[in-house]
Amino acid sequence: MSEIKKVVLAYSGGLDTSVILKWLQETYACEVVTFTADLGQGEELEPARAKAEMLGVKEIHIEDLREVFVRDYVFPMFRANALYEGAYLLGTAIARPLIAKRQIEIAEATGADAVAHGATGKGNDQVRFELSYYALKPDIKVISPWREWDLTSRAQLVDFAQKHQIPIAKDKRGEAPFSVDANLLHVSAEGKVLEDPWTAPAEYVFSRTVAPEAAPDAPTTIEIAFEKGDPVAIDGRRLSPAALLARLNELGGANGIGRLDLVENRFVGMKSRGVYETPGGTVLIAAHRAMESITLDRGAAHLKDELMPRYAEVIYNGFWFSPEREMLQAAIDRSQERVNGRVRLKLYKGNVIVEGRESPESLYSLEHVTFEEDTVYDQRDAEGFIKLNALRLRLLNRQRGG
Repeated sequence: MSEIKKVVLAYSGGLDTSVILKWLQETYACEVVTFTADLGQGEELEPARAKAEMLGVKEIHIEDLREVFVRDYVFPMFRANALYEGAYLLGTAIARPLIAKRQIEIAEATGADAVAHGATGKGNDQVRFELSYYALKPDIKVISPWREWDLTSRAQLVDFAQKHQIPIAKDKRGEAPFSVDANLLHVSAEGKVLEDPWTAPAEYVFSRTVAPEAAPDAPTTIEIAFEKGDPVAIDGRRLSPAALLARLNELGGANGIGRLDLVENRFVGMKSRGVYETPGGTVLIAAHRAMESITLDRGAAHLKDELMPRYAEVIYNGFWFSPEREMLQAAIDRSQERVNGRVRLKLYKGNVIVEGRESPESLYSLEHVTFEEDTVYDQRDAEGFIKLNALRLRLLNRQRGG
């Protein structure tokens, strides 16, 4: 412990990380540098600065990373249409490598010899943070308080905070109803009242979407424009990556889109129940797949769908800074070079309905697919095609005595 001189803490200003800050000072007798990232969680971050100052922190870093987060992490992931276990849009998983990267950069700039996080020893985030740390700086020292200290309950955290005169929000003095993680892509809730997978989440769990049955009776129609697989405009208005995702969140949330109640398999081995709200992401993945449907060749599209589950698992498990993710990303990005055009969508009571798609790169040929008379396709060619594909089936049947 005496070897730790300075540590960079991923700091939110909440109960857990405020207790961790003081615990690090006491346990390691080290200087603590705090880093708070604005990823679009929708919370005022200056109170985190004030609390860090009160606890004697001299180096406080608060950074607006919303544009970097969406441009360099969310959009590359969405080029892959990534879904973990067929459903989860990876809102928490995709945020961790960016936070970890900035921690390492701050550690190098401030001469810190360690980094610390507030993830528990049961979850995925400890893995995501630490795999990123080690990938970027192999010799960095990592402190994970939840795996070291003897504070094993929220009541003990509250007692520790009160003993050290650490301010805590009034709603944190009792048992929190559930744990929340938020950023510009999603809001996740888990724990406490959500731990029984048979019990439906109460409406107060949701903060970014209205209930589908309470959504407007009239649909909302929008157009999303794409360039090389990334969304660039809504209804003809070009927006920055963060502004575009924020606008899709507003539109999707108002129409009850993006709710997900999922029991997932954590990387550490256990199953967990999470309730997610990803309104903008749910709209975006539907639009992106529609754009690809007319611009990607069949072979490329099908191969991409085969790669997607592996890509999603790599991100979920925390391997953003791994050679396999970079290899997959290169293939995915290559596939997006001609994914340009517009998609028209109808948003209605929890549903995203594709109504139209057009592209200057479109592979859709009306003259080939029409049911009317054409001069480009000889239907008799299909007979030989079918017989060649049936040959192995006919030979197999013959060998079996059919």
